[in-house]
Amino acid sequence: MKVTVITISDRASRGEYEDLSGPEIIRILREGIPEGLEIAYAVVPDEADRIIAELDAAIGGDEPSDAVITTGGTGIGPRDITPDISREWCEKELPGIAEHIRSESCKETPMAMLSRGYAGLRGTTVLINLPGSVKAVRLGARLLIPVLKHAPLMIRGEGH
Repeated sequence: MKVTVITISDRASRGEYEDLSGPEIIRILREGIPEGLEIAYAVVPDEADRIIAELDAAIGGDEPSDAVITTGGTGIGPRDITPDISREWCEKELPGIAEHIRSESCKETPMAMLSRGYAGLRGTTVLINLPGSVKAVRLGARLLIPVLKHAPLMIRGEGH
């Protein structure tokens, strides 16, 4: 399984602070999928062209990523554009993923209702937006483990 993790943050992309959320997603994925996991990782600013370039890179080449997980840019701030770009980039929506993540996150904090995270499918690649906080990605990434294991089987027509 190949997964691309993209941190979307102006400040982290400029080196103003260390990205902690992307590496936390990677750690959790390696724990939950210990065998046969390949991970690509990038940090980009909250700029549409840079986000799209990373998404396109994840599906380009000989072996596209089975999943792309983004962290950051899902809120209601003026530069939070991740869900908007993701919605345009995807061909099919997978609303249950984002709904479940929000629902579980609301058990931790009511502020999770302000997350606009999106999930969808482009080709054979599942795209999932997680918020930018380490606490939120810990929960979200753990919730995603069974989905990440099962979705490629369904996409390839190998059944439920």
